Amino acid sequence: MIGIRAIASYLPETRLDNLRQAEKFGESPSFIHDKIGAVMLPVKDAAQEASDLAVEAIERLFSQYGLAKDDVDALVVVTQNPDGAGLPHTAAVLQRKLDLPTTVAAFDLSLGCSGFVYGLTIIRGLMEQAGLKNGLLVTADPYSRVIDREDRITSLLFGDAATATWLCEDCTWTFGRPLLETDGKGANTLCVDQGRLRMNGREVFSFAAARVPQQISRWLNDNELAPTDIDLFCLHQGSISIVDAISRRFPQVRDRFLKDIRETGNTVSSSIPLLLEKYVLKSAAERVLICGFGVGLSSATNVMQKVTQNG
Repeated sequence: MIGIRAIASYLPETRLDNLRQAEKFGESPSFIHDKIGAVMLPVKDAAQEASDLAVEAIERLFSQYGLAKDDVDALVVVTQNPDGAGLPHTAAVLQRKLDLPTTVAAFDLSLGCSGFVYGLTIIRGLMEQAGLKNGLLVTADPYSRVIDREDRITSLLFGDAATATWLCEDCTWTFGRPLLETDGKGANTLCVDQGRLRMNGREVFSFAAARVPQQISRWLNDNELAPTDIDLFCLHQGSISIVDAISRRFPQVRDRFLKDIRETGNTVSSSIPLLLEKYVLKSAAERVLICGFGVGLSSATNVMQKVTQNG
């Protein structure tokens, strides 16, 4: 079965001091530490496109894990802030920049914070249906392109990042059948209006705090698992307060919910693979729940299982 072999990432070197931003907006340091969670936000250079961030992550994957570019036959890019105006698709731009084979199947997914979990299912289905051997699932969604730095709600929250996940049959982690949902009635709570990102923070928080625990519980019930059967919970890092609110619904395992937003901010579709790379893939954990939620409004839950030596 096709699963995850490795993950590599890239964070821009430029950092925005979120405590200084908070001071400008009249917010206290406690608001940043206790509600947002991000002290520093990585921000791309003005000239960098989504594909430039992705190139950095993919080249690190090649160098660290030995995947040859000529062996890549699937490339799926998760982004809602593609190169230019989005035409051509960023995956095609990446094929050219990396000099990947012209036989590669390459396309974009216009998904946000749930995009990594959705993307895993889509690229695995593509690879199994088409008989492909090595796939790259890339997340690169530089929200700094659409953030108004005078908007307190969005300016304090989002950071730029890119990740590259290698999928193949010789994998170290597999994943099961996802639970995928969308509620378009909440689409306007997080959207781009006249080129700028607008967010109703209260409604997004309410959606995450109420609906996400329900979806996680449904996935567990459908698969006859209890929360205590999960070693780690790897949720989209929307904010520290959102992750805390969701974890409180699972008091028996609250300490198993990963939290790491301090130096990254909300990196949209990259937040889950960043956690997986840093805390999960080489850990002693055997079963890890992943859950992405946000723009759409959409949510997606699945569980990853470590591959044993006996398969």
